[in-house]
Amino acid sequence: MAVGKLQDATVALKTIDLFSKNKENLDLNWWSGNKDSGLGFTRLSFSSSEIGLVGYFNLIHPNQAQILGETELKFFNKADENILQNLLTQLFQRKSAAIFISDGLVPPESFREHSLKYDLPIICSSLSSNELIDQLRYYLTQSLAEKQILHGVFMEVSSVGVLITGKSGLGKSELALDLVSRGHRLIADDAPEFARIAPETINGTCPDLLKNFLEVRGLGVLNIREMYGDSAIKSNKFLKLIIDLIPPKMNVPKSEDRLRLSERKTNILGVDIATISLPVAPGRNLAVLVEAAVRDHLLIKNGYNASEDFIERQKKSMQ
Repeated sequence: MAVGKLQDATVALKTIDLFSKNKENLDLNWWSGNKDSGLGFTRLSFSSSEIGLVGYFNLIHPNQAQILGETELKFFNKADENILQNLLTQLFQRKSAAIFISDGLVPPESFREHSLKYDLPIICSSLSSNELIDQLRYYLTQSLAEKQILHGVFMEVSSVGVLITGKSGLGKSELALDLVSRGHRLIADDAPEFARIAPETINGTCPDLLKNFLEVRGLGVLNIREMYGDSAIKSNKFLKLIIDLIPPKMNVPKSEDRLRLSERKTNILGVDIATISLPVAPGRNLAVLVEAAVRDHLLIKNGYNASEDFIERQKKSMQ
């Protein structure tokens, strides 16, 4: 029976799966431990400050993937027997999923005994400590992140990740095509996939099946990369703004709200994303309006609000 493991968290990725999928590119060797163990990596690191995802051995702040390199192994080898046993107990009792030995090194045989006792695998790699940490952090962040598929068109507009949403028939794809022709970039049409890769960061990507394609009513499926070139496509972007297209009758602003941006928040995977409702009506240039909304959103993020500035001018003129 394992001691001191993540009993209160659901395993999202088994250690053997990480090993199998990265054996070649990370030059991994399963040195010790039960490959059939049910222990593994969880999403605990995304919601708790008590445990990290990947890092060097730390007696205070444990990591799910503990990395030991040349410096750490020298420290263990120089310790006397009593201190060594105490260090090994602390290392193997931590809330970890695996111990990784970097730099092509082989750990002392005493590690194997503790690995079997605490059911904690030891995996060796020829990569340097820094490179191994970077590679594992990237892989685990992508693999463990909470994911959600949303209906809409995800684009990069003026370097901002923008999700265009709205009911079917309002012209989301036509708007996306117009934006692409104006120099902005398509990420995903219809079903972009979003993943929470940090406490306040949502990353959006495109499913492989839909990459480069945009479906436009009357034109069918278009390959944007072939039509406009590589610069018209973006592989991923952090979601920062949602533009929600609505029929005009759904948005009848009160007179006191006309001067203010109709921005609200939409919760995506636990992160509040700024959302702007944009009425659709004949004669409105939606592409220009989206560009203006994005630029105004950036100004607000940087501390300038045009509505508040104008209202303040009005107050001063009336004094």
